[in-house]
Amino acid sequence: MAAARAAGLAAVFAALADPTRIQIVHILRSATEPVCVCDLTAAFGLSQPTVSHHLGRLRAVGIATSTRRGIWSFYRLADPLSPLVQAALDAAR
Repeated sequence: MAAARAAGLAAVFAALADPTRIQIVHILRSATEPVCVCDLTAAFGLSQPTVSHHLGRLRAVGIATSTRRGIWSFYRLADPLSPLVQAALDAAR
């Protein structure tokens, strides 16, 4: 495996190495519409900064994207997912 691919996979796996982030990905995969960060804070009983931190980690590796609507951010899985991210997510099914 090329060093760049190994590093990319390691970054994706590091982003997924938290149970809350795995659950967020599951919610985003199941959602038919973008999910408000406020809904995720309610679902996990975590503060908005904590949920935003988790979402930031997922955005950094290309798993999630966000859009702003007023004061709220809405998240969904990146479309399209990179082959590297898709391979990692498929492994987590």
